[in-house]
Amino acid sequence: MAETTDNVLEIRDLAVDFKTDTGLTNALVNVGFDVPRGKVTAVVGESGSGKSVTANCIMRLIQPPGRITGGSIAFQPEQGEAFDIVSLGKKDPRLLDLRGGKISMVFQEPMTALSPVYTVGNQVAEAILCHRDVSKEVAWKEAAHMLERVGIGDIERRMTMYPFEFSGGMRQRVVVAMALVCNPEVLICDEPTTALDVTIQAEILTLIRDLQRELGNSVLFITHDLGVVAQLADQVVVMYQGRVLEIGTVRQVLKTPVHPYTRGLLAAIPGLAKKGQPLSTIASVVGDTDITTPWPLVTLADGRQVSLPPDQIPEGAS
Repeated sequence: MAETTDNVLEIRDLAVDFKTDTGLTNALVNVGFDVPRGKVTAVVGESGSGKSVTANCIMRLIQPPGRITGGSIAFQPEQGEAFDIVSLGKKDPRLLDLRGGKISMVFQEPMTALSPVYTVGNQVAEAILCHRDVSKEVAWKEAAHMLERVGIGDIERRMTMYPFEFSGGMRQRVVVAMALVCNPEVLICDEPTTALDVTIQAEILTLIRDLQRELGNSVLFITHDLGVVAQLADQVVVMYQGRVLEIGTVRQVLKTPVHPYTRGLLAAIPGLAKKGQPLSTIASVVGDTDITTPWPLVTLADGRQVSLPPDQIPEGAS
């Protein structure tokens, strides 16, 4: 593997196929980007663009009929040698240590991540017991401490309650606690606020941002909400139909987007409009020919990467 860099993850030429009744679907095609250490990287795009598939590849959660057909995901832990996540065997001990230990994931719907038959305290403590050699008493105390850190009060009673006794926002806080209780180096958030109302969304986003700054871990935040991106992200990766179209800082991408699809995404943000005025859509801003051709990424003079046809590449690009 390459020598240590400032990136905790380096994804290169990642390809994923799904075999369906109608043929082979290319879910990811030559996807590549870096996740800088200690930063928040947002992956944005419309539904079906490959955001969640990319996250599942990092966790090695792609199941048949899907399969990773190419590429690499280099993981550089703070301690130990770097390794390629894609090349790990199913029984490799590093894979068990990776899932929930080195890298954790917060899913979109908390009830799919929580068991209905175990108490909240048991489930958070179990996450500790799976990755560390500590007693049940120590795990229980650490679980209670983490639940308090994510804003759950009356902790002794709450620890003995079941997920169905919690509200949606409280359940999502429990999932965040489970993901962070082992202090992972990378936290993947797969649209964690989509199922919540807007007031609870703001609380969960503030919680994730504050904990990221406190713990210093790296966050890969998957979303289609560009308002969330503006609040949280340091770097933005724009995806469409399984490809990466633009990579840049949050200011570059949101203030001066280069790729037509990125401009279409920004134009399609719902906002205040006069009565009867039609809202913009991606299709009304950008044509199919602008976004479907798989041009390779080039690096522009300002450091961002973008997929453009040769005649549209600005001078100074490499």
